[in-house]
Amino acid sequence: MTTAKRFGWGLVALLLIVAGVFLSLVRVTINPSAPANSPPAAANLAITPAPPTTDRVPLAIPVSGVSAAQLSDTWGQSRGGGAREHHAIDIMAAKGTPVLAAASGRVEKVFESANGGHTLYVRTADGRTLHYYAHLDGYGVGEGAEVRQGQPIATVGNTGSAAGGAPHLHFEIKAMQPGERWWQGTNVNPYPLLVAAR
Repeated sequence: MTTAKRFGWGLVALLLIVAGVFLSLVRVTINPSAPANSPPAAANLAITPAPPTTDRVPLAIPVSGVSAAQLSDTWGQSRGGGAREHHAIDIMAAKGTPVLAAASGRVEKVFESANGGHTLYVRTADGRTLHYYAHLDGYGVGEGAEVRQGQPIATVGNTGSAAGGAPHLHFEIKAMQPGERWWQGTNVNPYPLLVAAR
């Protein structure tokens, strides 16, 4: 084989490696349907870079009186008779127990949904993380309110799909891309972040 042919094949191999590295940095996501009362998504198929991490600020455990040792990792468990995976942590507590802001931020949305019941969405000050609190019994804050980490914002309940069951807080964390709204984002497992909480 001549030197020119070897050089040509080497160049082709190098281009394939560069293309493979580029493709590994891009993720294709299919956005789920938005809640019934939310604006439509711009597109159902988007190519976006990997989401930011959410471990920049230590979190407070969002239920008063609950320690890290009492938490159980419920991420990925089956819900709805196998129809969906659980992308949150359930924190068991008596009905009416104060729900605390896991981090400082602003209440972006107060929402009623079939699955979540009474819910709150709080976006952190940097805009890159959204905390979702569901199955609440009652609210202590309204949309637009600024909240401080550890501040009571609601109470534990069993509304929505938890009706008739054990009261608990369903707590989700979503990593947000610039421009994403409260019903969007990429779920992040809260359990390891909460067990590291002070």
